Amino acid sequence: MEPVQFGQHPPARRVIVHVSDTHLLAGNRPLGGRYDTAANLAATLASVERAGVRPDAIVFTGDLTDLGEPEAYAALRAAVEPVAARLGAPVVWVAGNHDERPALRAGLLDGAPTSEPVTGVWDLGGLRLIALDSSVPGWHHGDLDTGQLAWLRGILAEPAPLGTILALHHPPIPSHIPFFDILELRSQPALAAAIAGTDVRAILAGHLHYSTSGTFAGVPVSVAAATCYTMNLQRPPEEVNGMDAGQSFHLVHVYDDTITHAVVPVGDAETADTFTAEWVTAMAALSPQERLEAFSRKR
Repeated sequence: MEPVQFGQHPPARRVIVHVSDTHLLAGNRPLGGRYDTAANLAATLASVERAGVRPDAIVFTGDLTDLGEPEAYAALRAAVEPVAARLGAPVVWVAGNHDERPALRAGLLDGAPTSEPVTGVWDLGGLRLIALDSSVPGWHHGDLDTGQLAWLRGILAEPAPLGTILALHHPPIPSHIPFFDILELRSQPALAAAIAGTDVRAILAGHLHYSTSGTFAGVPVSVAAATCYTMNLQRPPEEVNGMDAGQSFHLVHVYDDTITHAVVPVGDAETADTFTAEWVTAMAALSPQERLEAFSRKR
């Protein structure tokens, strides 16, 4: 249904689905001998479709496969592209530390299998989305070389009508899990300098396998949890390990004056039917006072 405004904020200008860390393996081998990454991805995509949104893009922030196998990229593409086609949304693939650039380029982008950084720019109706490649071939930490940062500065030199969102795998914010510091994004001061004074409004990232948020150089950062498995943060920081639970994706709503990042749990749990599309339509036909009275009675 068409967006309805009941409060002081008009409907979002753009909507992005943010997914991360699928870690697919060829032949659907279980990740770590225990996680069915293909089934978890399928459950996530089903949840995305149940959300009823028509996103302007679906962004996958890295670790698309676990070992960079061509067969795993083919399986990922076969799973995601039909969903994206039904939703009418482009897919933005971001490289992570577990990905292999040549196989990613060939398998997902139909490009030459080179080792050049996997970057790109999308115009989502005035909202600019820039994909950066923070992967370092052969290593698990992240970095952005001088060439990529110069490319980014050149693009950001001209503002976009609705501003810019950056997407990369390694988040430029700290983690409270000690050993994750080893795997962090390096050259963060250089990235901060590259986006200073520009129209960058948000940064999307993954890598940590749990949802978190913060700010970097004054820009909000939103980290989506993994679809393959998540981190059990109920444990002390030194003992945090993976669990096959708590998977989610993010709904990113872009407004004129703010951007929100909603964590959407994966699953099809029994849900109350207090509010329906028909109820919203009926409420929209009332005056503000009638609406307030009707809502108060319903509650």
